[in-house]
Amino acid sequence: MKLVLAEPKYFKDSISIISELVTEAKFKVNKNGLELVAMDPANVAMVIFRMLSSCFTKYEVDEETELSINLNNLKQILKRAKGEDVLTLETTEDNKLKIQMKSSTTRSFSIPTLEIEDKEQKVPELVFPISVEMAASQLSESIEDVSVVAESVTFLGDKNQILVKAEGDLSKAFIEMKSDEHTIIKTDSDDKFKAKFSLEYLKKMVSGGKLSDKVLVYFNTDYPLKLEYKIIDRLALTFILAPRVDND
Repeated sequence: MKLVLAEPKYFKDSISIISELVTEAKFKVNKNGLELVAMDPANVAMVIFRMLSSCFTKYEVDEETELSINLNNLKQILKRAKGEDVLTLETTEDNKLKIQMKSSTTRSFSIPTLEIEDKEQKVPELVFPISVEMAASQLSESIEDVSVVAESVTFLGDKNQILVKAEGDLSKAFIEMKSDEHTIIKTDSDDKFKAKFSLEYLKKMVSGGKLSDKVLVYFNTDYPLKLEYKIIDRLALTFILAPRVDND
């Protein structure tokens, strides 16, 4: 397997974001691209990452390959990649992943691949009655705003608006986003939808805004949340987050 990226930013930023939730992960590499599906250690969040073969300037994969990697190790190495570097990922015969960065100098690193004894993660089939396309920065700003006052956030939505609110012991935060050309709400229902989520996880997930200017948000009442960041013909980074259910 030999993969060459002329723009290392996409891979570098993706791994940086994913490693905040998942420490070890298994990549599947086939003729279409590379894919990662992983749960965080607490089984609260799932990450689905796909990088298409069209994102690479050279893509040599003879057969489907599985690579289990410590993402923190990989992130530390990728931090050394500069914008002008050409990044090469290559498997070696001694079960290591070789990472080469080439510009005016050629720098090579290698990290061991792991033996991860885990069951294959299946992406759940979820049905969402409401979706919102918005600026990624708008979502991340909203999450930062409400995290000032609380540890969880409630999403409320109908066909006209999306509300993001949080309540602490004494403080409250409330953000209202109307449906317009910048915030596109799609639903066939007249219902209102409401679900609560952990801000600790969401703050990590909205870093996906480093990759894409837009985010797709899907939710339902007391149901998982899905966030989707896409770059056409290059990659997709998707998060699924379990809801928080009040005990009261």
